[in-house]
Amino acid sequence: MSPTAQEWLRRFRTYLTVERRLSSHTDVNYAIDLAALVSYCDKAELTEWNQLDTQHVRMFAARSHAGGLAPKSIQRRLSAVRSFFEFLIRETHVARSQSSVESPNILANPATDVRAPKQRRMLPNTLDADQMARLLEIPAGNGLTARDRAIMELLYSSGLRLGELVALNVSDLLADRTVFIKEGKGRKDRVVPVGSKAATALDDWLRERASIAKVGEFALFVGQNGRRLGERAVQKRVAYWARKQGLTMHVHPHLFRHSFASHLLESSQELRGVQELLGHADISTTQIYTHLDFQHLARIYEATHPRARKKA
Repeated sequence: MSPTAQEWLRRFRTYLTVERRLSSHTDVNYAIDLAALVSYCDKAELTEWNQLDTQHVRMFAARSHAGGLAPKSIQRRLSAVRSFFEFLIRETHVARSQSSVESPNILANPATDVRAPKQRRMLPNTLDADQMARLLEIPAGNGLTARDRAIMELLYSSGLRLGELVALNVSDLLADRTVFIKEGKGRKDRVVPVGSKAATALDDWLRERASIAKVGEFALFVGQNGRRLGERAVQKRVAYWARKQGLTMHVHPHLFRHSFASHLLESSQELRGVQELLGHADISTTQIYTHLDFQHLARIYEATHPRARKKA
């Protein structure tokens, strides 16, 4: 790049620090990403920023991907390029777009329409039915043991999020063996069923709760202090029982939700129904569990089909 182009980079860094007051960490990331862009421009024999077009930026992203950069990092690179060109446009260093006769005053940001490759979605871990049964084989006990048993039975029975579980009040347990979930962040409230084993565990806990909960405490699950149980406490109790029941994998509350969804889909194939039970606004979120189901079926196929089995 020419000395003039390098000077615009220095001005942009000053703009980030003085006007936008970005952190030093963000500033360093921008510097790394734009240095990669400069390297690409040098190889492409581009000397000025107004020579860079959308095709160049698309090729820059493609080469970053081919070089092993993760989609998330490429997305950050493109964000840095977009911000830099927004600055150049503001300073009128980049020429106006010539692509639209009707709108000749539109300024050109070559990174606007360039998107990073889709990030590979990691499949959630689950417990199989035998592992879940082993975990939930907690003998009926008094006090907090009854509470922990009710917590885990309800997590698996109804596919609750951890935040939904700790937010429950006693009044959210409905008479028809369902539980009312009050949603936040734009999600709809929902009512989900409670299985018979979970219902029995909840009845046992409610009898114990009467002597533990503080007067006026509405929370369904409380700690030793008689007040609403927090998320961290639930995580610790789940991990404790997993160790005690001899499970070697890391068990956390959200694992119950993943297992709930996967096991329902394995037996019912009712994707829409599982979506409603989980409270997913978009069915694409629920569809990740169909991949888990396919993996399960693929293992069965490999193990049982005469043409799939490897010769000994």
